[in-house]
Amino acid sequence: MQNTLNIDETLLAEALALRDHQTTEDIIKTALQEYIQRRRQLQIIELFDTIDYDPDYDYKQQRYAVSQTLKL
Repeated sequence: MQNTLNIDETLLAEALALRDHQTTEDIIKTALQEYIQRRRQLQIIELFDTIDYDPDYDYKQQRYAVSQTLKL
């Protein structure tokens, strides 16, 4: 898909200097990937304090039970 973008040439030059990209297309692709990754991280952070947990849960006991069944 072809798009026409008006991007500040100074920003593109700075991005080219910071990374080992050959083209502005590479820079834009990387920028979009990093943007998506950051937004997904923010979505995960928003989940903090929304998940209930059992304070009496003993993960070590469960791990022990699983390891015992695998020894069979």
